[in-house]
Parts: sequence; C-alpha cells; structure tokens
Amino acid sequence: MTSTLRTDLLRIDGTPDPVGGTLPILHGLPRQTGAGAGVDDEMRRNLAYGVPDTLLPYTRQGGYDRVRAERELPCVVLENEHVTATFLPSLGGRLWSLVHRPGGRELLHRNPILQPANLALRDAWLAGGVEWNLGTTGHWPLTCEPLHAARVTAPDGTPGLRMYAFERLRRLVLRMDAWLPAGSPVLYVRIAVHNPSPAETPVYWWSNIAVPEDRDVRVLGPADHAFHCDYVSDLRRVPFPQVDGADRSYPGRALRAADYFLDLPAGRRPWIAALDRAGTGLVQTSTARLRGRKLFCWGTGTGGRHWQEWLSGPGAGYLEIQAGLARTQLEHLPMPAGATWSWTEAYGLLQVDPVAVHGSWEGARQAAGEALDRLVPPLELERADAFAERFGEPEEVLSPGDGWAALEIEAGALPLSPLLPFGAPTAAQEPWRRLLGTGTLPVCDPPAEPVTGAHWRLLLEDSATDWHALYQLGLLRLAAGERESARDAFERSVAAQASPWALRSLALLTPDPQEAADLLHSAHRLRPELRELTIETLESLRRAGRPADALALIADLSPADRAHGRIRLAEAEAAHASGDDDLVRRLLAEGIRVDTMREGELSLDTLWLAVHPGTPVPPQYDFRMADG
Repeated sequence: MTSTLRTDLLRIDGTPDPVGGTLPILHGLPRQTGAGAGVDDEMRRNLAYGVPDTLLPYTRQGGYDRVRAERELPCVVLENEHVTATFLPSLGGRLWSLVHRPGGRELLHRNPILQPANLALRDAWLAGGVEWNLGTTGHWPLTCEPLHAARVTAPDGTPGLRMYAFERLRRLVLRMDAWLPAGSPVLYVRIAVHNPSPAETPVYWWSNIAVPEDRDVRVLGPADHAFHCDYVSDLRRVPFPQVDGADRSYPGRALRAADYFLDLPAGRRPWIAALDRAGTGLVQTSTARLRGRKLFCWGTGTGGRHWQEWLSGPGAGYLEIQAGLARTQLEHLPMPAGATWSWTEAYGLLQVDPVAVHGSWEGARQAAGEALDRLVPPLELERADAFAERFGEPEEVLSPGDGWAALEIEAGALPLSPLLPFGAPTAAQEPWRRLLGTGTLPVCDPPAEPVTGAHWRLLLEDSATDWHALYQLGLLRLAAGERESARDAFERSVAAQASPWALRSLALLTPDPQEAADLLHSAHRLRPELRELTIETLESLRRAGRPADALALIADLSPADRAHGRIRLAEAEAAHASGDDDLVRRLLAEGIRVDTMREGELSLDTLWLAVHPGTPVPPQYDFRMADG
C-alpha cells in the first residue's frame, strides 16, 4: 500500500487569472434582517454579530473576460490505492478533483472550464471542486489568490500537503493539512484557524463542495428540519425534506434557487452526502466543531440554467453541499483572543442500497449514516484528527503565497513559526516596510495597497502629513469603523493634494447621492482611463438620477472602454432614463455581455422588460434566481 504526493500541471480551457484592482472595497455587507419563524435567540445573535462595515484592506479582483484558451496550472496531487486528490494552491487552495480510483469516478463537479464570474466578495470566483471560505459571509477574499503550499511528512512516512495563509480582513491565520493514508478510502483535511489578536474576532467558515447535479441525485443528512433561504423571503425553519409540498432533497428537480441549512440535532454526527440513482456519490463528514450543513441549488428555471452555463459551460450542471462552523452562512461566531479552532474533514465515495436511498427520508438517512460509519468510523476520524498533529515543519516549499504575513511578522503583529514559513515580503509590501524602517510612508501614485491593524494606524497617526499618508490613515480609520475621523483624514488629503483616491473615498462616505456623484465625477476627471473608477462614477450618476451626465461621460470614453459590457449596460440604463428606448433596444439587439454580472443582479432582465413589455426575457439576458 502506498501514499504519494507529487506536483503536476492541470491543462484546462480557461481565461487568464483575475487581477487585483486599485480601488479598495469601502462598503461592507448588508446587515442581516428578516429572521422568520423558528429562528432561535442564539441564531438571532449570530445574525446580528460581526457583519463587517468594509472589506478593507482588499481591492476588487477583476480584469477577466470570457475569452478562453488552453492553460496550464500548477497543481499538487495526493494519491493512494483508492483516491486521487488534486489541489490548486494558486486558486485559494481549492480541491479541484477527487477521483475514486477503482472505478475512475470523479466525485466532485470538476469544471471543464476555468471561467471567473462575479460571485465572490472581491468579484472573481470559480465554480467547481471544494472551496475553503474563511472570514465573512460570502466566497472568501483569497478564493482566486495563491496560498502558501509545502510538503510535510508524518513520522510514519505519510506525505501531506500543507496550505496556509493570513486572511487580512479578520486578521486570522489559516492552516490546512491534507493527506491520504495508505489504504484509506477517504481524503482527510485538517483545518486550524488561529486568532492572534488580543481581542475577540468574528469568525466564519464554510467548505463549499460542488458535485454533479442530476434529477435523481438525492442530498442526505441527519436532520428533519432546515433553515430555508430562497433570496426573496425571510430565513425560516421548515420541516425537511418536504417544503411547500415538494421533496427538496432532490435539488435537480427544484425550479428556483434556494439554500437549505440542515438543522442537525445536538450530539448527532455531522455529515452530508449527494447520492445518485444507484445510491453512490460523495460524502463529507467532520469532527464535531464543524456543525453546519447546507444544500444549495441553482434551480431549473431559465435563470438557473443560464447561471450554470455561465459558470461551467453547457451540460455541466452542479449543486453544492457545504459544511460550516455555524448553522447558517448568515452568521458569525465570536472567537476569543489568542484562540485556535480546529477540526478534521473526510471526503470519499459512499455506497448505499439505492432502494433505501430513494425511499423514505428516515430510511434513507439511516442507511446512509450506517454506511458512513462503516466507511469512516467516528473513532477513526478522531484518530485522524490527532494524527494531523504529527505533521511537523515543512520540508519543501511547493508554491509561494503573498507577502502580507511576512510583513506582519516584520511588524511584530504575527509570531514567527517554523510550522508556517511565510517567506519574505514582496514589492507590494515595500512601502509599508519603509514606514517600519524610517517612520515615513513614501508617496505612491497609485497608492500603496492598503493594510489594516492598530499598529499601522499608530504609525500613521504620528507621521501622516502628505496626501498619500493621509489617504491611508483614512482607510485605517474607516476599517476601524470610525467614519467621521476617516472623513477628516480624506478631507485633509484632498486639501494637501486632490487625488481621485481620496475624492472617491469621500463620495462613498456621503449619504447625499448628488454630492457623491459630484465627488466621483471629479475623481474620474483626474483618472479618466481607470475603468473601475469609470464604472463606479456611472453608477453614482445613475443613483443620483443624472442620465444626461452619464451619457456625456460615456461619449468621451475610449472605444475600448465604451465597448466594455458594464459600461454598455450603463449607457443603456441612462438612455432608458432619458426616454431614448430606441437606443436601448438597439444596444440590446447588438448584444450587451456583462462579464461581471453579479449573483442576484437583475439589471439586464429588468432593462429588457422595460423596453419589451410582455416579451419573454431572452436566455442570454436572464439571470433571475427567483423567478427565471
């Protein structure tokens, strides 16, 4: 029996990697409201707790399109007699493929294309495999970023893959060790999240597992109730699987997109499985800390089918089964200062009597639970959790991550650990290293990538005098939730020297849509070639009800910018607001393809119906998750 680790190349039809933008994300997440029937006091507290006011220090991640060509991506492969697991460290450490070797069956939705779309907190996101999500509600900031990856070995010779990162929004350290023991039918992944802060920190974790979708795939778990979210109604607790007269455990038969967070009874072994007509498919289980389990489906309506093709191409539908720290993805949990939370997950092929799987709910989940106990006995999972502690210091760096953790180590905000060799800072961190070394942040235009943390703010509070340092001080104050003091720093920055960066920040702090549009228009005049700023300016003009100004701005753009899908959509919306529906119909007939269409966004279908009343929305313009 053998267990091996090797590096390889994944060849796939894909777009170039998304790139980080210049503009930091100054908005946060909406406060959770609409907790309906059956939501208890614990969940209500968690729904209200920890929602970030901004996504600083991150910038948007875009720059992608839908033009694909064959690519080669570095990957790391773990393999034994039963399982081959392929990881992509350069894309958030995603588990891209999990093959059951005896039958050659792929257990995950292995996307045939590499196509980013605007579903993550920072925009770019990929469908497929198992995505690890840390930080706050949504697809995490590092989903399309490289993690550090290294080879580790247990005393018995078992090789392991260690991936690790510093998540900068919550300032948490993530460590993931994955391994395949010789003879094991399942892949093990042990996850540890450490809070190095002297203060309590809100924490969120979900492992998002994409699996193939079919009408006869049934999702099973040890629960008879779920918290239901359909993107329209309040979150509510419902009996499961019978919801509104239909069996929702067969997601391939659902018309509408929906989330079902299974309400697992306390003390019950946590697991979730997606099993096909023959009673076989992927099962995921974990040690007890990973409490939540979820089923997500896009639905079979026009909008749901369009989203599936948008993300994976024709004929590659998928659903998701997920596992998280809280009962729902709308919650955050308080993590004490200095704490480390860890758990171990297992992934493998589950085989169950198909008659039982597709029979009564009680019989199906009991048969699947018994099969899981045979596949991975609970005691075996506990042993695996303890075994992970035997992986020591990395022996070989397989791929580098970014330099932000190394910078924080230099600043004394993170401890140096031989278990997590974060390497050295890179060029992106150099301005902040200069601040550490000299007490002065050099002027950069465009600005240095933002940082967060009280130690950086303390340095700038004492030294910021030029426009750039004052702008960065404003961002640090804003990240700390101090909007008025942030506004003061941005105003002082503009007084020292007008810059598009501080003007934009002031625009996003003002509640007056007219003033915000004026400030962004001024920012745009200073950098008319910066497309992400152009798009924000057009959106501010739309909110302010100034379509004539938007059309005038668009008329002065370069042909390449004017042809961009998001800007063509803004032109069509401004034309409609101006009463020129003939122009709107012409633009729609020519084609408006918005590569960054946002999950839940209704702009294209709304625009179509506004100028073609009573006419069905064409599939290419239908992104409706609720009624499409």
